[in-house]
Amino acid sequence: MSKNAIKPQLKNPFDPPEKVEFTIPGEISRTTGPYEEAMQEGYDLIQRPIKSVKIDQIEKQHFKKRMTVWERLKVLSDQAPNVLYQNWGKNLDGASLVTAIMNIGGRDVAVYGHDFTVRAGSIDATNGSKLAKLFNLAGEKGIPLIGMNDSAGAFVPAGVGGLDGYAEAFTALRKISGVVPSIMCMFGFNAGGGSYLPRQGSFVIQPNETFFGLTGPGVVKSVLGEDITPDELGGPKVHGKSGVADLTVSDEVAALRTAVRLLSYIPDNNSVGAPFQETSDPIDRKTWEINTLLKKAFNSPTGFNTPFDVSIIIQQICDHGDYFELQPERAREAVTAFGRLGGQVVGFVANNSAVASGQIDCDSAVKIARFVRFCNIYNIPIIFMEDTTGFLPGREQESRGIVQAGRSMLDAIVDVRTPRILLILRNAFGGAYASYNNYPTGADLVLALPTTRLAVMGPAGKEFVYKDELRKIRSAVAEMVKKGTEERICAGTEAAAAKRDAEKEAAEWLKGQEAVLNQRYEKELMNPKEGLALGSISSIVMPTDLRQVLGENIAFLMRHYKPSPMCGPQREFH
Repeated sequence: MSKNAIKPQLKNPFDPPEKVEFTIPGEISRTTGPYEEAMQEGYDLIQRPIKSVKIDQIEKQHFKKRMTVWERLKVLSDQAPNVLYQNWGKNLDGASLVTAIMNIGGRDVAVYGHDFTVRAGSIDATNGSKLAKLFNLAGEKGIPLIGMNDSAGAFVPAGVGGLDGYAEAFTALRKISGVVPSIMCMFGFNAGGGSYLPRQGSFVIQPNETFFGLTGPGVVKSVLGEDITPDELGGPKVHGKSGVADLTVSDEVAALRTAVRLLSYIPDNNSVGAPFQETSDPIDRKTWEINTLLKKAFNSPTGFNTPFDVSIIIQQICDHGDYFELQPERAREAVTAFGRLGGQVVGFVANNSAVASGQIDCDSAVKIARFVRFCNIYNIPIIFMEDTTGFLPGREQESRGIVQAGRSMLDAIVDVRTPRILLILRNAFGGAYASYNNYPTGADLVLALPTTRLAVMGPAGKEFVYKDELRKIRSAVAEMVKKGTEERICAGTEAAAAKRDAEKEAAEWLKGQEAVLNQRYEKELMNPKEGLALGSISSIVMPTDLRQVLGENIAFLMRHYKPSPMCGPQREFH
């Protein structure tokens, strides 16, 4: 028995050697000549990027739980890719990048992928030119783009050619931004240009055990003397929380399947609507679960101050409860998601009182602004669900620029041209209401639940509305303490104890009086009545009728909306 270890390989060693013939079927065999030699050379060129890779390189990819670019393409679609720009030179220049057109779900999609088995997927001048051509083609034909990034960056021996290649790709991708949507999957270890390029895309999906960032841990160590792991520096937990990655998933297959699912919610380009999908879920289905949720929440001891997860409401409204949330790990006090309502794709922007009372901070404001702007560019109607006590105050938020972040959100909402509806679930206070899609900022329809509390301020507003009454109540406290103390001293209580008991009794009385005014303020002003009377609210909707009312109005608005690119001046945007 041989003592040599058998090296594993993907090819069956018992298969006969493959020989490609260039003869016409049925043709009498003749001596081959220059024509057959040219055909053989052409065939070898086509196969070169696949066949030139040693089995060792493929095994290294698999050992790191990564697929080759050709395997990734098969996950995206079971149909063979139409590979374009097969310009790889004598030293495999350009072969470390595959560019193709694929049929995914019946739609043409431009796809590129780095081949890490060739030069670690690095970019040279040829690669940059190929990418730019693919991006320009996608923009001209109006087809979406999917990128599979797995690159070590610029190919160092290529010199400035690699940098020029990146610059050419950067420019082309920027020029199709807002023309066609793009989805970027991050695989392996990406640094420098390998990080900048994909973040130019509309969405970024990052699996576990991957890295992308400005520089790797080695550079951080040498420059700053800081020991840090790739996961701590640029892993999915870091980018998922910061919003650099829109979605984080478990592995490469999950990333590619998530990309395909996300693709089903977005249009081909900015001149058409998102794909319509017939549904068997009746538009008039009663949403009893929403009624149950609100009943249990508001009948609890904490009453109308009880938080609840707004994603449950989104789920009940969408066709078959299916929706697709973006940036789910970041700024959870706001939920941004795609869903379908009567087959029509809708963007949902909702305050989530289950986290920080749904207050809008810097992160949630920017999260909302980005999502709203995408929907606006690509003709997707938006349903806003409001339940917030306002912007989050405080030193930290001011130092982080809450005013500018809030302005970004307001700008994005004012600029919306697609159909949009505001549904007020509960709280709509102050500046948050004024900047969160309403009739003055351009809403097509404003609806409210009976639980709506629309006001300039929350319960603290009683200080201004009932100012005189509160002054009288509070001025009576001192007299109550004085009188109560005297009565207790006359009854034989020590002076200190008498004063203490009198102050306690007065404080409880004051608390009770303020509670009465709170209830009065809520009944008189924190409700939908004034908004309905002034026309700030169009109509009241019962929780069980939400799917039907929203679905019918979205269908009506979309029948009278013509998808088109954004026109007119582009405002300054922060």
